[in-house]
Amino acid sequence: MNKSTLKIIYGLVALIALIGFFKFVERYQIARDGSVPAGEGGLASSSTEGPTSIQPGIIEYRNTDYGFAINLPSSWKGYSIINEEWKGYRYVEGKGDVVVERGPLFKVRHPEWTEANPRQDIPVMVFTPEQWAGINKESFHIGAAPIGPSGLGKNSKYVFALPARYNYAFSLGYEEVDQIIKNSFKALN
Repeated sequence: MNKSTLKIIYGLVALIALIGFFKFVERYQIARDGSVPAGEGGLASSSTEGPTSIQPGIIEYRNTDYGFAINLPSSWKGYSIINEEWKGYRYVEGKGDVVVERGPLFKVRHPEWTEANPRQDIPVMVFTPEQWAGINKESFHIGAAPIGPSGLGKNSKYVFALPARYNYAFSLGYEEVDQIIKNSFKALN
């Protein structure tokens, strides 16, 4: 390929990524400063409390450690919680990317998930307000994506976010997870 063809391809890829980013921001109601309205969007998991039934066909997962709840469809009965950690990096001359921040990353996993047939997890990153401000000021970054995490909701102690590109693999069930994220996250005070 010649250089002008490559420039056109790179330009189209950049345009598609930019449009996708703005659609995502619009969908999850993220303000220009990166903040999210309290109690809007999002989700997470891990907790000292397990599922409770709030109405027929709905399982509520309530996390008292971080203060949020998620309503899951009954098909998620028997879900599991995967506890991980996100890492925030800053570039340091001569050392490369150095870990400067850390925090919880929870994944709610569908009970039918298997190694041979993985399903889309519901991922939730948990930030302190100070860490969230650092992300928005680009004081550190998480991963190689050209965009950072997307805010889902907040309470008086924590901000909840989705990892960038969490569903780019289009794993089985990603549409259902998208609806759960959009409609079921509740930040609790």
